[in-house]
Amino acid sequence: MTVFSRVVGWSLPLMPPPLVRWAAAPYVAGDEPADALDCAAALNRRGLAGTLALLGEEIDSPELAAEGTGLYVDLVDALADRDLDCNVSVKLTLLGLKVSRSLCREHLFELVTRAEARGSFVRIDMEDHTCTTATLDLYREAVAASRTRAAVGGPTGSGAGGDAVGVVLQAYLHRTLADIAALPERANVRLCKGIYVEPPSVAIQDYGKVRRNFLAALEALFDRGAYVGIATHDDYLLRESAAMIERRGLAGDRYEFQMLLGVTEERRDRLARAGHRVRIYVPYGRQWYAYSTRRLRENPSIAGHVARAFFLRLMRGQTGTGWGK
Repeated sequence: MTVFSRVVGWSLPLMPPPLVRWAAAPYVAGDEPADALDCAAALNRRGLAGTLALLGEEIDSPELAAEGTGLYVDLVDALADRDLDCNVSVKLTLLGLKVSRSLCREHLFELVTRAEARGSFVRIDMEDHTCTTATLDLYREAVAASRTRAAVGGPTGSGAGGDAVGVVLQAYLHRTLADIAALPERANVRLCKGIYVEPPSVAIQDYGKVRRNFLAALEALFDRGAYVGIATHDDYLLRESAAMIERRGLAGDRYEFQMLLGVTEERRDRLARAGHRVRIYVPYGRQWYAYSTRRLRENPSIAGHVARAFFLRLMRGQTGTGWGK
């Protein structure tokens, strides 16, 4: 991590909110669900799939957890009503994981059941290592319940194996290969390197080793018959992943590439033109400022990338104040 990135990570949150909003505009769809839905529709017109994520996590009351769950249920319905090639991604702390595990389970099952009914899909996002075990346990419970309903003739979602729910694994965690071995068969997994700053006892610190573990995890997931969302902007990992797919002769129903809104757009378009399915992660919501500044403090290396993009836009004369302005 460079000194520049560390300084930026602590100084960007001190900027006036309108300035931070301007810098974040390419990477956040907007404040409201309609903004995210319109963004998803625009991506679909370009041949890209989407996944919508409502910003906000670490919910500390049952009332807020219920409200967040309701917003996600409404979002699933809106996606189905507009027939968009798009699903949702949710952090379990938004559904109340830090309030009560049983409450979170109730909310997760409500959301997954609605996704099944609407032929859609819910991605359970991963958070820091304190949430990993609970997240994977609740994912397995949700898969088991979903498959039981499907076995007795209930509706299914649009994920791998008909599941309406998938999860995320982070390649930099020491535990990830063991977690893959404990996944249900035909799991649907987004594989990423990992964003949270974790201690050496929990996460691999060497970048080259993280890359190697990412590819080892990808091999292990394919070996288990998983559908994998390969979530990375790393050119090396993109090349090696594509080579692995070709070497194994995998069909397009076994994987997709996933990228962030507004990031390396030329690279994502190149993958799509090559015939790969590409899905874009679309965050939205009124919690964008708190979310963004917290992430900048947690991972200053990201702040460096944001700052460079900020000054590049400034030099190009893109002086708007953000979405909806």
